[in-house]
Amino acid sequence: MNINTCRTSAAPGGAVPKNERLAALMTDAGFLDRAGTIGRKSFARAVSETTCALAAGRSYSHTYVKRWLDGTVPRDEDTRNAIREAIGARLGRTVAVDELGFRSSATFSPDTGLAYPDRPADAASNVAHLFDADLAQANGLVQAPANVAAWNDAAMNWLVGGRRPAPDGPARSRIGVGDVERLRAMRQTFDRLDSTYGGGHARNALVQYLRTELPQLLRAGGTTETLQALYSAAGESTQLAAWMAYDAGLHGLAQRYFIQALGLAGAADDQLLAASILDAMSHQASFLGRYREAANMARAAQLGTKTVGVPILTAHFHIMEARALARLGDDGACSQAMGAAIENFERHSPGEGPAWISYFDEAELAAELGHCYRDLGQSERAIGYASQALDSASGDYARSDFFVAMVLADAHLDLGNVDEGCHVATKAIKVGDTLDSARCREYVDEFKVRLRKHRSNSSVRVFVDEIRDSRLWKGSSQ
Repeated sequence: MNINTCRTSAAPGGAVPKNERLAALMTDAGFLDRAGTIGRKSFARAVSETTCALAAGRSYSHTYVKRWLDGTVPRDEDTRNAIREAIGARLGRTVAVDELGFRSSATFSPDTGLAYPDRPADAASNVAHLFDADLAQANGLVQAPANVAAWNDAAMNWLVGGRRPAPDGPARSRIGVGDVERLRAMRQTFDRLDSTYGGGHARNALVQYLRTELPQLLRAGGTTETLQALYSAAGESTQLAAWMAYDAGLHGLAQRYFIQALGLAGAADDQLLAASILDAMSHQASFLGRYREAANMARAAQLGTKTVGVPILTAHFHIMEARALARLGDDGACSQAMGAAIENFERHSPGEGPAWISYFDEAELAAELGHCYRDLGQSERAIGYASQALDSASGDYARSDFFVAMVLADAHLDLGNVDEGCHVATKAIKVGDTLDSARCREYVDEFKVRLRKHRSNSSVRVFVDEIRDSRLWKGSSQ
């Protein structure tokens, strides 16, 4: 059956079960009575006859099943495993704990999501646990720092690992092209919200949507072509969850989403998407001050796409390497990477490459070059590229425009152009106040540090008086 048409049968008496996930699984597994409603007695017998239940000496009646459907969480692992076994035997596949719909109050493992998933089924379980922890605001994961070793392990696993795992087993639910298109359409909607209002704005809504849709899609069956398209779409959606968490300042959580997205892209054999995810991980590592790891991940993205390289993507991989090298102060290597980025960008044809890289235009390249020259201390060149980026910006990416405007303001301060630096920053911060973004606050923090040596300047006092009530100004930590 198509996964979109799967319906949850009502419990006896017409009541809608609170645990809809368990009810849907039972329905899909065929635990129905003659009236077509959920068969609590037949399910109780099936659970009681499982290996898990027999080994534990447990037996269950229809009353237990009613409690599970009403939302009661079985306290012992034996019962949960027996339920999984009973449903899995009917479906002909392994059923994961997170599929049962039991709201667990247990703590989440701090290692959840750090390992590169070998199979789509592993990714389905990993993202389900991450979504649950995210929605439950589990501090051990949501507030976790990034794990440096996990970046290296993920990059290596993708570079040397196999990329086309066979489907994990038979599945009664099947997906079609429409399911993939729906997932991609929702990603595009949230991507626009992210770019316009910042990652903190609609992040929870995206996570809630993906928790409802993504794991069950990944566990469904379909043609090889459809599944491959699904894994790519799932990788894109999980990558967006990572970007939004990163932008919201939740770095350990973002890293875990990135790693699972990388595994899904690998399962799809989508080398371009996988390399782009490594590129995004490089971006995050630079933001966190891990510049050597950032440069290495950008290089891994280049290495992994040598045989299928698309100039526009290769240009972005080189500019991410350059961003990291600029922060390291390695002028020579950074200049070489910038040159490679420009050369590849000039080789690309408009419309070339995946749709998700279409934002990377001349304005974006100029903005990245402006970042590099600011960090290398070449302020005049930074001003030139940042001004070019703002002059040619489409206006569709408010956050990107804010970033490059603050780079321009930084460069003016570095040259002693205090009046112009404050003028540019004033306009940027007023526009940026619509953005819910920890990264935006970090840019304001960097500007504040540069501003200190000019604190006696009258332009600085006027500037501070004008923007002191701004959310970005008050929310920054300096």
